[in-house]
Parts: sequence; structure tokens; C-alpha cells
Amino acid sequence: MYTIDELREMVKAELEKQEYVGDPYSLYEPIIYMLGDGGKRLRPLLALLAYNLYRDDVEKALKPAIGIEIFHNYTLLHDDVMDDATLRRGRLTVHKKWNSNVAILSGDAAAVTAYKYIEYCDDEYLRRGIDGFNQVAMDVCRGQQYDMEFETRDDVTEEEYLTMIYLKTSVLIAGSLRHGALIAGAPEKDYTALYEFGGYLGQAFQLQDDYLDVYGDVGVFGKNIGGDIVTNKKTYMLIKALELADEATKEELRGWFARRDGNPREKIEAVTRVYDRLHIDELALQKINAYLEKSYAVLDEIQVKPEFKEIFMEVIRELIGRKK
Repeated sequence: MYTIDELREMVKAELEKQEYVGDPYSLYEPIIYMLGDGGKRLRPLLALLAYNLYRDDVEKALKPAIGIEIFHNYTLLHDDVMDDATLRRGRLTVHKKWNSNVAILSGDAAAVTAYKYIEYCDDEYLRRGIDGFNQVAMDVCRGQQYDMEFETRDDVTEEEYLTMIYLKTSVLIAGSLRHGALIAGAPEKDYTALYEFGGYLGQAFQLQDDYLDVYGDVGVFGKNIGGDIVTNKKTYMLIKALELADEATKEELRGWFARRDGNPREKIEAVTRVYDRLHIDELALQKINAYLEKSYAVLDEIQVKPEFKEIFMEVIRELIGRKK
């Protein structure tokens, strides 16, 4: 089985070919910018790992894996416009470097390109592969819509939030694993289990994103710390704080989130102090670990060699080890 580093190098080399680039170059330049900044490239890596569980000719899975990465970056292009985000992976977002029109149109071009790449597979898997990816793509849109609706609500529950992040984040991670297994001809049981495994892993990943937005280091995290607090974003941290706080503390939080002026740093520090008092950081880490335990349990059910599973464990350790 290939190592993680070997697969990453294959993904990097395939992306550097830039075979999707055409005229006018200005349409594709923002896509190159997004794809060229590195990032974790988690989704193509997982697709290739899932494929490699059953077949050694991973080169055949490269273009579908790259297609999933392009699709992921398309969603980020549009999400950053909707959130008016300034930084992505430590660099200016596309709509800040260019403008919103460029980000939207280049995002659309990236989505079309993604499908062209995902279609690279044997004919016997094509229909099911496209159907599965359509389900994932629609779920991502559903998750984003919930996320936007939550912006105007003060009564979002933990259950609603977990459903939203499952749709917005987890299904694409799950779908990457499922697609890699599908085009490798994996047994039906494994094909389903890998999707479930990816769903739990995605939940842990997004919850850790919430945690790192408050307690991370911008030099490592790649985004402004406290950005969710400044933009009044409903996160696991805020939802749990509102659930557990007494009335005085709830009013304090609502007061900070109602303010439209003032020093952002002051707001971040004040809200973080509330989180500290309520031990929200500990609760978030407990929730992350609970989802990781679920992912481990599913992985144990998949009937492949133990050394193959260890590669997945290495990915998890690297992914969840990005503390600060």
C-alpha cells in the first residue's frame, strides 16, 4: 500500500499539470490560486486511500480524487463570499484578492471542472458514482443553507447544529472515501462502512475547527482566530455556552453579539472568557473524541489488513493533532 506522503506527492503532481486551464486565463487563475496554496488536501488523499485498500493501480483514481478537491475548493470560493471572509489558509480569499464577481464565476467554473474529473472511471461505476456525488453536492448546499438560516436565529440547538455540519462538511469527506472505494470495486459492506467512517471523522474535524477558531494559533490554523465570534457565527462553542449559561451570562453574550461597533479584539477576549468560565473548551474536546471513537469502531468492521487500517489511523492522528 502507498504511504500518505507518496499519495500526497501524486496529488500534488496531478494538480500541477493544470490540465483544466483554458482561455480566458483570468477565469482559471483564481482556481489555480486556491488549489496551489497547499491546504490539507484531505479529500483526494482519502479517496486514494480508500481505492488503495482494494487495488494498487491508484493512478486510475487520481483524476476523480482531484475532481473532489476541485469541488471542495469551489465550495470554499462561494462560502468565503457569503461569509465575507478575509483569510483562507493564511492568504487573502479570492473575493478579497480579486472581487466577488470573480470568485462566484470562477467557483462555477471549478464546479463544472470537478464533475469532468470525477467522471474518469470505468463505465460500470460511472452512473452510481455520479449519483453518489450528486447526493453529496446537494447535501453540501443544504448544509450551507442551514448555516445561513442559523445566522438569524438565537435558538439553534446542538442537534440542529450537528446536522448542519454533517451536511456541510462531513458528507464530502464521507463521499470522498465512498467514491474511492466504489471505483475500486469494493464490497458493498465496505463501501457503506467507509461512508459512515468518513461521516464521523468529518464531524470531529468540523468541531475541532470550531474549537481552533477560539483556541488556535493563526500561524498554524491559517485563519483569523476569533473570526466566528466577530461575525456572530453559530458554532458548537456558542450554542453550548447559551445552553449552559445562567441568565446573566446569557445576557452578557447576547450583548456582545448585538454590538455592531467597537474593538473586535475586545469582543473576542470577552466571549472567550465566558467560554472559559463554562469550560466550553473541555466540552468541545469531549465531543470531538466521542466522534473519533465512533469512527474507530466503524473502521474496525472493515475487513482489510491491519496495516492498511494503520494508514487511516495515521491520517486521523495528523488531522486531529493540529491543535494550535
